[in-house]
Amino acid sequence: MYKATVLTVDDDENLQVVMRQYLEQNGYQFISALNGAELMSKLDLAHPDIILLDLGLPDQDGLSLLTAIRSKCRAPVIVVSGKNETADRIVGLEMGADDYLTKPFEMRELSARIKAVLRRSAGAEKQPAGEAENKAKRLAFSGWVLDRLQYQLFDKDGMPADLTSGEFKLLEALVVAPNRVLSREQLFELTRQGEFDVYDRVIDIQIARIRKKLSDDPQNPSLIKTVRGVGYMFCGEAKPVD
Repeated sequence: MYKATVLTVDDDENLQVVMRQYLEQNGYQFISALNGAELMSKLDLAHPDIILLDLGLPDQDGLSLLTAIRSKCRAPVIVVSGKNETADRIVGLEMGADDYLTKPFEMRELSARIKAVLRRSAGAEKQPAGEAENKAKRLAFSGWVLDRLQYQLFDKDGMPADLTSGEFKLLEALVVAPNRVLSREQLFELTRQGEFDVYDRVIDIQIARIRKKLSDDPQNPSLIKTVRGVGYMFCGEAKPVD
């Protein structure tokens, strides 16, 4: 019995061979694609549990595929890329990747990342039935509506704030825990499902962008407060809406 099905898209055929051998030996089912078009075609047929996505594909930018992937399946995505700059990681995570692994890497680390992301993904889905049923699909606060089905935030006139998926997840994590301080590590765990680095400024950068889109004064914010040395707290009151 397979542990999980891994779909990887990478134009490095040698790396694909190595990953296939290692992951299949460790109980995973392995499906490969060499470019974006092949990936999208295989998503119509396969139902992977996790996707490994290279950014440097021959037919299109890997980041542009994240939105397309989300339109077809809910499988978590680990970006596997030779781009190791902090800015590249931030963009990848902001676009909706669940983790980011830079090349070259050891197969043991890849396996550990896969296990961690799958574990957290499964944990998020296994909510008690009553809690899942009562979970509001839309939450209203301070003239805004957070739509959890569309992964978007709308103002009082119904205009979208154009949040990235990463920004949406971060705002959602704060809104559903009002008046509770969440550390950067907690927010990273809730929204990124990856390994937290105390020097990583992804959360701080995204908070600044969310405040700007909410017109929440960064010098004296009223909705998302900074708790120095700890993290952030949502100070509004969110109510379910029909």
